[in-house]
Amino acid sequence: MPDHQGDVLTAAAQQALTDELRSSLLGEVIDRGHRGYDEARAVWNGLIDRRPALIAQCSGTADVVETVRAARKHRPLVSIRGGGHQVAGSGVCDDGLVIDLSHMKGVHVDPAARTARAQAGVTWGELDRETQLHALATPGGEISATGIAGLTLGGGFGFVMRTFGLSCDSVRSLEIVTADGAVRTVSREEEPELFWAARGGGRGLGVVTSFEFGLHPLGPEVAGVLVLHPYDRAEEVLRAWRDATYSAPETVTPELLLWSVPAGPAIPPELHRSSCVMVGAVYGGPPGDAAAALAPQRELGPPLIDMSGTLPYVALQSANTWRFPDGERYFMKSHFTDELSDEAIRTLVDRYSRRPTPESLIVVRTLGGAVARVGPDDSAFAHRSARYNVSIDAGWRDPALDETAIEWARSAWDAMKPFSSGGTYVNFAGLGEDASRLRGAVFGSHEERLARTRAAYDPEGLFGPAAARP
Repeated sequence: MPDHQGDVLTAAAQQALTDELRSSLLGEVIDRGHRGYDEARAVWNGLIDRRPALIAQCSGTADVVETVRAARKHRPLVSIRGGGHQVAGSGVCDDGLVIDLSHMKGVHVDPAARTARAQAGVTWGELDRETQLHALATPGGEISATGIAGLTLGGGFGFVMRTFGLSCDSVRSLEIVTADGAVRTVSREEEPELFWAARGGGRGLGVVTSFEFGLHPLGPEVAGVLVLHPYDRAEEVLRAWRDATYSAPETVTPELLLWSVPAGPAIPPELHRSSCVMVGAVYGGPPGDAAAALAPQRELGPPLIDMSGTLPYVALQSANTWRFPDGERYFMKSHFTDELSDEAIRTLVDRYSRRPTPESLIVVRTLGGAVARVGPDDSAFAHRSARYNVSIDAGWRDPALDETAIEWARSAWDAMKPFSSGGTYVNFAGLGEDASRLRGAVFGSHEERLARTRAAYDPEGLFGPAAARP
């Protein structure tokens, strides 16, 4: 996929940057001649095939400072890579410098204070593993291999967001290296404007090296709904599910997927990979109230398969990871919407029926609850009032299907645009070429304030290309 265009270093300038970084970093500095180059540049999305000039695998904050100072001096195109699987692949760039944080894996949990400090290379699975030792959690992604950094900086959808809010809502403070090479701890009290921007403002503010999260009592077992319905009842189930979401308590986070029946050992082989309507919900409240709170999500008509019950929170968070393997090809775009009219539902079902592969899906997530209780200007996340997010997710293996799969997702997104409230989630916003057409949709009324904040902390635009990517 084409990358954001920026200055390409001359051979002499590239060598000077390489030598400077190798003399100052504890971590590995990888150039195109390094035997580990292809492994280091590869990302989760196999659609992304970029060839950076250099990859600085930082071992800690001091390495990040040295890398930012060198980048400011030599002015390569810069991208920042966390620990997970950001869909657009903007963590790597062509012909530039990748500041790679994926080896920064430290996690410290303070169960008495109910806080966790985690470095930017940590994934949600790794963070959950530590916090669940104390039956605590912070709302994270739905795939355990997702990185905490990219998800949180973009807002952060998760299985319990209606109960505990977005991932960014639980952030107490961040450590960030800004373009001047300064290490800043930002919070509501310290540099509040940068703290505001980092919670939902996406990329291009600096290099966030660690997050302090507030934790919530949850687990180790959680109750949830997972019911598969026959696809020939898709519109009926969607309408019933929509109506059930209106009265769902904040302790329940419902979602619905049009997808394929998984090829699990407990599922009859003849159903594997056939289309279905998948209704899911996770309960985040007092255990004794789970069955009653979840019942409306479970009782939407005769099921194909009902796998509802309780399971460890860490198992819930990793349950779908195997369905999104490393190296396969992905493209995702989304809309926020306030209502799911019958016409919108018919459009969703029609567009799903044209999907190019069994790996492709459409997801409808329910917001509200704790997400909507945060003030609209309290963070840079601009879509607090939306009731739903509709995500069109193409997945495929064969590179020959690239054009077909991407076109399916884009055409489905276009078909749903009349039902949108005008917003797009930055973490599901397409690829680089989609960015310029989506800026207002991603950040809404916060776009100008974000631009001012970026300019204040990065007046020379070192991280400008990163800010322009989805």
